Parts: sequence; structure tokens; C-alpha cells
Amino acid sequence: MNDRPLSTLPLRKSTTSRSSAFAVSSGILLSRLIGLVRERVFAYYFGNSDAADAFRAAFRIPNFLQNLFGEGVLSASFIPVYARLRAEERHEEAKQLAEAIFAILFLLSSILTVSGIFATPWLMNVIAPTWHGEKRLLTIHLVQILFPGAALLVISAWCLGILNSHRKFFLSYTAPVIWNVAIITAMLWKGGHVGESSLAVVIAIASVIGSGLQFAVQVPTVMSFLRPLHLKPSLSTEHVRTVVRNFFPVFLSRGVVQISAYVDSFLATLLPTGAVSALAYAQTLNSLPVSLFGMAISAAELPAMSSALGTHEEISIILRRRLELGLQNISFFVIPSAVGFAVLGDVIVATIYRSGNFKADDVTLVWSVLAGSAVGLLATTSGRLYSSAFYALRDTRTPLNFAILRVILTVVLGYLFALPLPRLLGIDPRWGVAGLTLSAGLAGWMEFVLLRRALQARIGEVVASVSRIARLWLGALLSAACGYGVKLLLPLQIRAHHSVLVGLCVLSTFGIGYLLCTRMFGVAAPGSLTRLLRGRSG
Repeated sequence: MNDRPLSTLPLRKSTTSRSSAFAVSSGILLSRLIGLVRERVFAYYFGNSDAADAFRAAFRIPNFLQNLFGEGVLSASFIPVYARLRAEERHEEAKQLAEAIFAILFLLSSILTVSGIFATPWLMNVIAPTWHGEKRLLTIHLVQILFPGAALLVISAWCLGILNSHRKFFLSYTAPVIWNVAIITAMLWKGGHVGESSLAVVIAIASVIGSGLQFAVQVPTVMSFLRPLHLKPSLSTEHVRTVVRNFFPVFLSRGVVQISAYVDSFLATLLPTGAVSALAYAQTLNSLPVSLFGMAISAAELPAMSSALGTHEEISIILRRRLELGLQNISFFVIPSAVGFAVLGDVIVATIYRSGNFKADDVTLVWSVLAGSAVGLLATTSGRLYSSAFYALRDTRTPLNFAILRVILTVVLGYLFALPLPRLLGIDPRWGVAGLTLSAGLAGWMEFVLLRRALQARIGEVVASVSRIARLWLGALLSAACGYGVKLLLPLQIRAHHSVLVGLCVLSTFGIGYLLCTRMFGVAAPGSLTRLLRGRSG
């Protein structure tokens, strides 16, 4: 990704794109910060206990439904068609499309939710067949409680699709704040007054309530675009049929990704107690850069890329320029995130989680899982943007094919790294959970290379600057070394008992050092960050 200015882009569109990405990032940041508070409170009360494992495993199945029918699938299948209709000023057809998709989603998610509640005891044989007794019964109970919340989140994702298409990014990505607040409130209300199993049930109920509130806060703005809303689950129009045709390849693509996540969770259940929850703690942290930078930039670019009009060559030029700028922004933030996870992961984990039942051994275990995820972080976030470009071109099958290959490689490597490898090395089997994220990272690089090669065959070369990438890596490594040095200079007593203070000292040194290094190496910061640091609005 080179540093040359993209001066041939229309100024208004370029500025709008940057503002949209900044709005998405801001919304996600607020949501994720509250999510980290939720995770810290969860760690305080549950640690890596059986109840923690049960809740994490239980959340997998309704989350599977949400991810299959929710944000990712709608973004790829619905937004490109809806945004194109709006760009062509065919607003009544766009409204009819939104109504039909809402009705179809509502019907499908309702049927699957009811079916899932009754099928939960059998689903347990797929979630965690080795669990027995109270742990198994608790997991079944939690899954049945959580299922209705998943249906509400699917409909909430439909709201996100509408809002994003109308460039109302901030509301859609801050809506999950209320879901997190509901869970935090429940834990603070009952935590310490009931046992861990009862507390898990309480927060499962709070999760469903929060899902309903997350949907409700978006409805007024959505209705301002679609009022009056008519529920018409019809396939009679060509636009609805196009969304449905695009839906199934993306559905399958998300499905194989979810299968990969399920396999990781399943393999973790074969490891000692704490592996499932350690994987979830690490994934929460790993999702921060993925969401803030990969998802934010991809979400902001998808409607813009989908709205591009003109000849094939004109559209290709627009896509290349948007990809180059987007990849520059992603790499600027994701490279230090990966280095931070690997070098300073113990500080990050301790700052967020260490309290109550979450001890020093738990910090080390989660750090190992987080370090494994750092391997593929840049590939994962950049791959999202390439997939969005394919979706903008109405091609949902190519990302599906590559996702299937990635999942196959993830499953094979995940099994080898999680189970046989620790035995061969003679180490504690719990450390096998780190092999799961490492295998996913390696497979993510394979998928990224395939996506990049296939897209460039369609639209031409997306220019990348090896020099710029090298300078970013060097800046991140030097600043991480400075942060690590600060950690070593702190007295042992402070490092052992004041994890938040250590985090503030070490991570602020790392962040400030990275900005200074990149400036010294001549790497320009993204425009939105520059405006923020100078105190100007985005």
C-alpha cells in the first residue's frame, strides 16, 4: 500500500468515506469499551470456572444463528442491492425490498429459534459431548434461555443494514452498548449474592432483555426511512430474488466460518477446565482490532463501492483506489495491535481481566491464546475489505470458495496444534487452546492471498508499498520494546498487585511511541486520526 495521494478520487466521496469509517470506528469503539467492562466483571465473578465454560459454550449456538442470518450475511447480500436502488433514486423499490427482507428474516429466525429451544438437549451432543452432570444441565438451560435473544439480534442486524445504507453508521454500531449494559447491570445486581450457576442464568436472561433493547433503540430512525412498514415475505420482485440468490452463498460462507468457530470451541471442550473460557476471553480482545479497523472500514466502504456507477473500467478504478486507501488505514492500526498482542499480551490481559477469580495463571493462559491470534490479525482484517469488494461486484461465490478452503485448513491444523502437539512437547494440555488461534491465523493468510489474487484478476493491481509495511512493523516493534522496558522498570510489588496502573504506564508508552516512530519514519497517519489528535471534528 503506497503513500501516494489518491487525488483523482472525487473529494466529496473520499471525505464521506473517511467520515463514515470514523463514525463506524467510533461507534464500535464505544460498544467494545463497554464490552470490555462486561468481560472484566464476568472475569471477576466467574474466572475460568465450570460455570464460565458453560456460559461460553451455551452462547455459541444462539450466536451461530445470529452470525448466519445477521450482520455479515445482510451486509453482503442486502446492502449492495438496496444501496444501488437508492443510488439510482428508485426509493419506492428500495423500501419494498427492505420490507420483504424484514418479513423473511422474522419468519426464518422465529422458526429456527423455536426449533432450537426444543432441540437443545440433542444439540448438546454437538456442543460438548464430553460434559456430564451439572455442567451439562446448566449449559442446556442457558442455551434455551439465550435462543430468543439471538432472533432479536438477527432483526437488529436488519436495522443495521438499513441504517448503514443511509450512512447512519454511529447509531447502528453503538446500539450494542445497551445489550452490554443490561448484562453488566445483572452481574452487579446479583454477583456475590448467588452462586455461579444461578448468576449465569441471570445474565442469560439479561442478555435476552438487552437484545430486545438493542433492536428497540434503532427502530425509530429506521421507521423514519421506511414508514409505514408492511410485512410482505414475498419473492415476487427481481430485487428480492437477487438478495435471496446472493444470500445463500454468503450464508454458506458464514456457515463454514461458524463451523470453524464451532470446531475450535468443540476442541476446547476436550481440553481441561478453563480452555473454553480462555478462548472466549482472548477472542473478545482479538475482536477489538478486527471490529474497529477491519469491520469499520469494510462496513463504511461496502455501500460506497456498491453505489459505484459507470463502465467496468470506471468501477474498477474506484474500487482499486478505495481498496488502497482502506488497506493503508487498516495496516496502520492492525500491525501495532498484532505486535501488542504478542509482546505485551500479558499486560493487556491483566489490565482488562485480572481481578476477583481471574488469577495470574489465567492471565498467562489467555495471553498465549491472544498471541496465537496475532499471527493472522492483519490477514483477517484486510481480507474483510477484499470480501466487501467482491460483494460490491455482486460476487458472493468467490469469497465462499476461499472461506471453505480456510476452514478446512483451520480444522486440520487446529486439531494437530491443540491435541497431539502438547502431548508431543510434554506440556500441560491446557496450552493446546493457543494452537487453535495460531492455526486460524495461518489459514487466514492463505485466504487473504487467494482473495487478493482473484480480485486483482478482476479489477487490476491494488498497489501495495512493501517499504511502508516494513516501516510500520519496525515502528510497532520498537515501541513495544519501549513498553516492555517500562514494565521491567516498575517495582515487582506494583506489577503483582496493580495491573490497571501497569497497563496505563506500559500501553500508553507503547501507543505514544508508535505514533512518534511512524512520524519519524515518514508514514502518514490516517486523516481521521490526525483530525482527532489536533482536536478537530471528523
